[in-house]
Amino acid sequence: GEEGAAYLGVEVERDKILILALGSLLTAAAVSISGLVGFVGLVVPHAVRLSFGPDHRFLLPASALGGGAFVIIADLLARTLMAPIEIPVGIITAIIGAPFFLYLLRRTRKEYAF
Repeated sequence: GEEGAAYLGVEVERDKILILALGSLLTAAAVSISGLVGFVGLVVPHAVRLSFGPDHRFLLPASALGGGAFVIIADLLARTLMAPIEIPVGIITAIIGAPFFLYLLRRTRKEYAF
């Protein structure tokens, strides 16, 4: 682990910060290219896992179907809530997905709190 890497001369804390920063930049780049709808790929698999369990034989197809259904429902809402004006679908996915993502962050923080 970290202790063994430190004994081998690796600057563990510096490398952890570097990897976190690089991961954040890559995620930001991916979202900037795909838009906020790509946020669905982060939230839906977690929702499916929490609902149906961690069995990956079921999780992968259920996440694909759940993500597709989520985007279709968000698109339907975006087109009908304020008809004839269309709301951008990214706003609908953010309104639904952001609170759930914040819930996941708070839940994870509580699990790993010391």
